[in-house]
Amino acid sequence: MPIYEFASEEIRPLLRTTFSQMQLQERRDLQRLLRANISVVAPDTLVIAEEFGDWDESRRRIDLLGIDRDANLVVVELKR
Repeated sequence: MPIYEFASEEIRPLLRTTFSQMQLQERRDLQRLLRANISVVAPDTLVIAEEFGDWDESRRRIDLLGIDRDANLVVVELKR
């Protein structure tokens, strides 16, 4: 299913690409981009930690941990 960009007076299909074609490393670069632009997926959120795993007896980490305007925790996990 194509994805389109609406710009001024035209509608253009976005070109299909891959992370390797864009020379991006999925895990590192996508996480960095989301951290810098968190409002794309979670408006009014402040990222407070990355790779958070600072709790008792945990071997897992949260990719991005944020807090929203209403003081709710926001968890962002990157999955394939």
